[in-house]
Amino acid sequence: MTGSLETHLRARRDAGAKLLVPYLTGGFDDSWVDVLRAVADAGADAIEIGIPFSDPVMDGPVIQQASQVALQRGATPLSVIAEASKFDGDVPLAVMTYVNLVGHMGYRRCAAALADAGIAAAILPDLPLDELGPWADAADAHDIETVLLAAPTTLDDRLAAICARSRGFVYAVSLLGVTGERDALAARGAELAHRCRALTDVPVLLGVGISNAEVAVAASEHADGVVVGSAVVRRLLDGGGPDAAAEFVAGLRAALDARWPPA
Repeated sequence: MTGSLETHLRARRDAGAKLLVPYLTGGFDDSWVDVLRAVADAGADAIEIGIPFSDPVMDGPVIQQASQVALQRGATPLSVIAEASKFDGDVPLAVMTYVNLVGHMGYRRCAAALADAGIAAAILPDLPLDELGPWADAADAHDIETVLLAAPTTLDDRLAAICARSRGFVYAVSLLGVTGERDALAARGAELAHRCRALTDVPVLLGVGISNAEVAVAASEHADGVVVGSAVVRRLLDGGGPDAAAEFVAGLRAALDARWPPA
């Protein structure tokens, strides 16, 4: 199954662009859907929406704080999905959340809700490949692409299986640990991107620790593009709003396009 997210990212990659996928936490304030529109207009190729959870094991302090703010405001999976359906941009959306929430909703109900909202894909970082079946069946039935994550420590056989099953893109985690801004690209992240690209033609994006344009360009030397989360969310928590998020994403887009101008 090649869905709308993978189709869009492949087309952009094949045109020579490096891919840029910002992340923001759904429901953290009243303007978050406006932020979706702003970063789409600023040059995002897709947008990852975090559905807040009380025990976000992959997320560092910045995204944890945004999730806590969203939860205190009453955000729920269904409310975030419903609000995301108001997005009227022309780039695909993916949600990132944890399997506890998806299981509580019910896999088929969750997949159907995502599809009804026009969301293309889901990322469930704590759902192992070996336990993917029931969710994958429900997601596939509703044309929801399941993006899988690979870590620098993933062994070759398992990495091949992850790359073969991932839809939309392969999320190559650049370092061990939680999300957050870093000053430089981890060497193991570059190595992982090369390993993934040798195994699949699905776009491979490096994420975790991509903090600024310099790091985004360095990561994109090895991958098809980047996922940028904490650096976007921090600007929103600082009160910057849609304009600050758009300015930051536009700077990333300009740096990538200066190095790899799309056809």
